[in-house]
Amino acid sequence: MQLCLFNQRWRERRESYRPAGEPINPRLYEIANLTADREAKEFILRHHYLGSYPSARFRFGLFTNAKLVGVAVFSHPCNDRVLTSVFPVSPLETVELGRFVLLDSVPANGESWFLARAFDCLRIEGLVGVVSFSDPVPRVAADGSVLHRGHVGTCYQATSATFLGKTAPRTVRLLPDGTVLNDRTIQKIRTGEQGWQYAAALLEKFGCARLDFDGRAEWLQTWLPRITRPLRHAGNYKYAWPLQRSARRFLPESLPYPKFVGTNQPVVSLEAR
Repeated sequence: MQLCLFNQRWRERRESYRPAGEPINPRLYEIANLTADREAKEFILRHHYLGSYPSARFRFGLFTNAKLVGVAVFSHPCNDRVLTSVFPVSPLETVELGRFVLLDSVPANGESWFLARAFDCLRIEGLVGVVSFSDPVPRVAADGSVLHRGHVGTCYQATSATFLGKTAPRTVRLLPDGTVLNDRTIQKIRTGEQGWQYAAALLEKFGCARLDFDGRAEWLQTWLPRITRPLRHAGNYKYAWPLQRSARRFLPESLPYPKFVGTNQPVVSLEAR
């Protein structure tokens, strides 16, 4: 399947595809501000392949016939530099598009239509810019099933995002279901800071022994190699959008957009700046 000819969709954390260029009828859809995390979080955890929820600042839902069929979550990253390295303003004036998922019933152009209207809402809030990342590296569970084929940010390109290149390569650790056990989660366990029980429970559900507060370093040393496997990640693709005319000066000229070649191999003309 030529992935560049299709738009990715999700349902119950399983991917599917809609034909690229398929039009959306805007009279059948509306977006609404989701003022609390509950509805957005339930939708993301149920349908998004990562199965996790970021630190949300703004949440918008896509509805048809009063049914929620898509969610965009604009979040604050763990490190302010993710935002300020792109837009040199207060990090509270910018956001990361932390999660963006539409169900398989939404036509292909629904992504760009939904995203553009979410940006309009952020402009009203006075936001300056948005940063986002697309992950082109496939994820495979321990049983060989494909969790995620990777994506190059086709819907971001459709909204004229500025492509800034690739993030630095790194090694990540995959859980048996193919999801990433991030460094922040491991750090919480190692230091015993707030949230360490929840972090430990992520590993315990895959068969780790129950962790008491003492002996955390030894527990990680024993169980990380048994439960997780390393994956050398070549880096995510980085995009940005200025929401205010004055913010355009912060962004360089866009690099050529990455594309899929063949069935699942992304290429990009230039490396990250």
